[in-house]
Amino acid sequence: MNPRFEFTIHATDGKARAGEIAMRRGTIRTPAFMPVGTAATVKAMKPADVRASGADIILGNTYHLMLRPTAERVARLGGVHAFMGWDRPILTDSGGYQVMSLSELTKRDEQGVEFKSHLDGTRHLMSPERSMEIQRLLGSDIVMAFDELVPTTSTREVQASAMARSMRWAKRSRDGFLGGGQHAETAAQFGIQQGALDEALRGESAAALTGIGFDGYAIGGLAVGEGQAAMFGCLDFAPAQLPADKPRYLMGVGKPDDIVGAVERGVDMFDCVLPTRSGRTGQAFTRTGPINIRNARFAEDSGPLDPDCGCPVCATWERAYLHHLVRAGEILGAMLMTEHNLYFYQALMADLRAAIAAGELNAFAARFRSRYVRVQGE
Repeated sequence: MNPRFEFTIHATDGKARAGEIAMRRGTIRTPAFMPVGTAATVKAMKPADVRASGADIILGNTYHLMLRPTAERVARLGGVHAFMGWDRPILTDSGGYQVMSLSELTKRDEQGVEFKSHLDGTRHLMSPERSMEIQRLLGSDIVMAFDELVPTTSTREVQASAMARSMRWAKRSRDGFLGGGQHAETAAQFGIQQGALDEALRGESAAALTGIGFDGYAIGGLAVGEGQAAMFGCLDFAPAQLPADKPRYLMGVGKPDDIVGAVERGVDMFDCVLPTRSGRTGQAFTRTGPINIRNARFAEDSGPLDPDCGCPVCATWERAYLHHLVRAGEILGAMLMTEHNLYFYQALMADLRAAIAAGELNAFAARFRSRYVRVQGE
């Protein structure tokens, strides 16, 4: 019987760590990439195929599921794992980011955020307590604290105020989670560090979260337009401010070279919609960078998406066929492109884990960066 939550570091290389998180629904190898299953589905993928790509854990979205089909309905149907047919760990975000980015805000105060649904305009209140209740109803394995996100371009005064409120909400989130009965005995909870790009604010946030005590810690408020250099500058200090014996999760990241750089700086967990969203729009990730399969130059290309990839898509179909599917708007095109991208991301994580274990991360990262070009010429 696996434990509720147990993080073990098996190897380090510089700041990077390779290990695993043991939970009752399975073990998560770290560094880990979590495919995003916003509405209890990783878009265009069956759960068994997501697992076959190498994913140990997926992410679900509190905001979207509370609105449709509602957390209460999911609970009546046995929880999100049974609902979607995924029997391994699921991390649910708190809904805070979506409440503040997708919704028409009507009120934000100490109690929480009152908002209008982007679906039908109905009014809802998302508070730390309500977020914990929703995640408990869903049956989440890793529950995220509810926080307040403000742009990194905000004034320091605004950033400091939002960070302080997030820490008060973190305490309420912790109390709400621990009051959740049996769910709290079997699930884990992460706090979220805020403070934009400011080292002092990040340090204050980390100290507050550590004082509350969580199973793991997320680095929030990055990958929101500040650029890779600024993000890496923050990651040069932010992970080290968090407890070394707990997992560190960089929320919403990211592009493959973002992930390599963040792993070098001590991050253990990632999530991003890029591999799935890009797949549906015709972008494939390869070892030499992303390509747009819609481009005319692929119309008669008999090669695989990525010659170095061992996924079922690259082993079976040519670029020319995928070009045809995507240009024709065929559903199979979105499915195959997404499947390849998820395999690419999981292969990258496996390579990073192996490089850390072998003490060869610097060499691996240098080889990766020498080949990978963010946007290849059309």
